[in-house]
Amino acid sequence: MNESIPAITTEDRNRIAALLSLLPGLGHLYKHHYLAGVSLLIAGNIMTGFVAVLMALGTFGLSILLIPSAYIAAVAAAAYALPDWHGHHHYLHPWKPAQPPDDPGA
Repeated sequence: MNESIPAITTEDRNRIAALLSLLPGLGHLYKHHYLAGVSLLIAGNIMTGFVAVLMALGTFGLSILLIPSAYIAAVAAAAYALPDWHGHHHYLHPWKPAQPPDDPGA
């Protein structure tokens, strides 16, 4: 079945992660950076909204557009640049057989 699906390259996975970061945190989750992704989804988005609304009082509402836009762009760039940890968490893929470690003494 895997032969019929074309392989997704690293560059494609980077682009997908950046696109998913339109909702900050999803790109990190896509690249299997779970702690950073959940942190951005919960705390990062709430804090960004709070700061944007608080700064709106002094910037005539301009920060409501600028702060979230800059935050989304920064998180998307970070998700694009992160190393892909897909396949590094073997306990999340119990259906795949475990690969034996390389034994240099054999």
